[in-house]
Amino acid sequence: MAGSSHGHTPAAWTGVIIAFIGFCVSGAFMVMARPVGFWAGMVVVVLGGVVGAIMRAMGLGQPKASRPAPHTAPAATREPAGAES
Repeated sequence: MAGSSHGHTPAAWTGVIIAFIGFCVSGAFMVMARPVGFWAGMVVVVLGGVVGAIMRAMGLGQPKASRPAPHTAPAATREPAGAES
């Protein structure tokens, strides 16, 4: 994975950090048995995904790799039977 730079973008880091904070908030409120705080943390998790998607749309994410056309080998043609030497 080192050669692909997978996830090493501001959009990915920001989205993951926001989602992580949301998971921590949800976990803390779940232990405290406070459903409202738990759902507030889950909203923060979703917000992290939205922020990451917006930042990617703004050009701060991984650039889309243009896929080259698949290489098509020429069809093997066979010499007519009378042309063989």
